[in-house]
Amino acid sequence: MINNNLPLPQPQPLSGNNIPTPYVFVGDEAFGLSKHIMRPYGGQNLDLQQKVFNYRLSRARRYVECAFGIMANKWRIFHRPIDVSYDFATDIIKACCVLHNFVADRDGFRQRDKFAISVDEFLPIQPVHEEQTAPNVIRQQYATYFMTRGTLPWQLNKV
Repeated sequence: MINNNLPLPQPQPLSGNNIPTPYVFVGDEAFGLSKHIMRPYGGQNLDLQQKVFNYRLSRARRYVECAFGIMANKWRIFHRPIDVSYDFATDIIKACCVLHNFVADRDGFRQRDKFAISVDEFLPIQPVHEEQTAPNVIRQQYATYFMTRGTLPWQLNKV
């Protein structure tokens, strides 16, 4: 990812704006801020927008951790590093998602709005070309979005 070898989707505008914004991974304080890794704002004297951004990032991390926990609990391959090629690892992850949904349908535990993933929904991954956009600007784009078009009705009660 640092060397731009990970084929991520092309940047797309966030809803209601026309500025292409890179897809990002959710990180925490242990990660450095980069074009494709968002981390919380640090410090104690944060403004409201920064607090909302940190809340939304934390919320996203909890969802990812929960989803990964479900997958790791069901498929033991996620209990250790997957030491295979990128393409094969992608196939393993897709297969686990599809199998998860198959088992959920079969056993009657399907929550269509939360875990539904079909093979047809996977988009082909395209290589991305490096842009000279500062990570702080990208984080600011997300922070602004979370306070405007991407706001959640309850988010101000959580910060």
